[in-house]
Amino acid sequence: MNYNYEVGDIVKLKKQHPCGSHEWEILRVGADFRLKCLGCGHQIMMARKAVEKSARDLKKKA
Repeated sequence: MNYNYEVGDIVKLKKQHPCGSHEWEILRVGADFRLKCLGCGHQIMMARKAVEKSARDLKKKA
């Protein structure tokens, strides 16, 4: 889905992390995204295309 991603947003991905959480916080936006798992705090880098393909929901952080 085409969303306007910003740092601090919460994105729900299709596949869950091994800790059981589906929700990730966006820490860096660009060609690659840095995401932090909201369940365990693990950080990963993902390509923009991969994030856009697996994103199911976007929650704007207030």
